[in-house]
Amino acid sequence: MENLKKYKDDLDQLIDTGDHLLIAIKYECFKERITRTIQKKYGKEAGDILDSIPVFSERYQAWYSEATILIRQLLPNRLNDFCGFYETPKGRKNVDYESYRISDYVLRLSVTQGAQLVVGPNAAILRFRQQLAIVKAVKKRFESSLFDIRQFVQADL
Repeated sequence: MENLKKYKDDLDQLIDTGDHLLIAIKYECFKERITRTIQKKYGKEAGDILDSIPVFSERYQAWYSEATILIRQLLPNRLNDFCGFYETPKGRKNVDYESYRISDYVLRLSVTQGAQLVVGPNAAILRFRQQLAIVKAVKKRFESSLFDIRQFVQADL
């Protein structure tokens, strides 16, 4: 099945991009700490390594769009969960750690009360990790003996 190999290769690329985006969002949230760690570990090569980290908001939207299509076709029962980590909850009155979403991160939203941070960009890391875990779950379907090839035939149509 040539198409099956193509699907697996595309999925591997999507997961690889997701892994790089996870590094990017962590780097953007904890830039000083990660920079120090990389400089200490890699010395002269640190600059090249840091320069290779993508800008999350520039690459995320394309990744999200592709991943959404994948989830819709192959894990439709997880689509609402996947999208829920990005989309602002309907009727949200306050932004707190529980209601903070990746879309808030892309807008660089932080909420303070007085001088104290209530919720900031690092709240999106967990949501993105969950999205990436859902995408990685698709790969498990390929490897599972319960995998139903009809999913791909329908997807091709």
